[in-house]
Amino acid sequence: MQTVTVHTSQNIDIDYEVADLGDRILAGLVDLGLFMLLMILCIILAVMTNSYTGFSETFLIAGLIVYVCMYVFYDLICEIFMNGQSIGKRVRKIKVISLDGAQPTVGQYLLRWLFRIVDFTFTSSLCGIISIAVSEKRQRVGDMVAGTTLIKTQPRTQQDKIAFTPAELNYEPVYNEASQLNDRDIELIHEVIQTYRQTGNTAVVYNMGQKISEYLSIQPKPEMDSLQLLQTIIKDYNYLVSRESVI
Repeated sequence: MQTVTVHTSQNIDIDYEVADLGDRILAGLVDLGLFMLLMILCIILAVMTNSYTGFSETFLIAGLIVYVCMYVFYDLICEIFMNGQSIGKRVRKIKVISLDGAQPTVGQYLLRWLFRIVDFTFTSSLCGIISIAVSEKRQRVGDMVAGTTLIKTQPRTQQDKIAFTPAELNYEPVYNEASQLNDRDIELIHEVIQTYRQTGNTAVVYNMGQKISEYLSIQPKPEMDSLQLLQTIIKDYNYLVSRESVI
């Protein structure tokens, strides 16, 4: 399984699974299906308009130009304004990410979009499919040039391992300081715990435990290891947030 490492602001490395060729193809088919549906709707609208008002050639040409522009620029616009995702990518829960783990720049999005001509148009998608299949990070040529790839955004975790679980009845928080965190912090802690469970890498849990302790100015209980501390922080946060919402 190929992964991309994301280095967080807390100096924790999180590994994300790289999207495979099947994920990319299915996402592309979803996007293509949307455009086919849009075309059918446009044809129906055109027929109805022609029946009542008479259909001009100018209107047909203008509509065709708009449709082609939407099709050509769709991926670029979606990835820039939808955080590296098109609608199909969002459905498949994959996204474009820079190889260094950061969000791609507009320049990177533009580069990978321009090279669609090489990956898909000139080679009938053959170049893109082959390069994704054989490259280490599952990259097409546009990704290689731009320094990007696609990752899976949602780990396949069991329901009892989700970060935001209801607070237990009569639960007593250990660290009220957990209220200083936010949802993104808790998601990150959860990701660290999941990374430890998947890889057995105790360093990520230890480092996160240290960072959280320093940030909240707390001391772990003598009987707690780093994993137990992080699990307790999540429970405390869920309880404190749920109590605030009731108040």
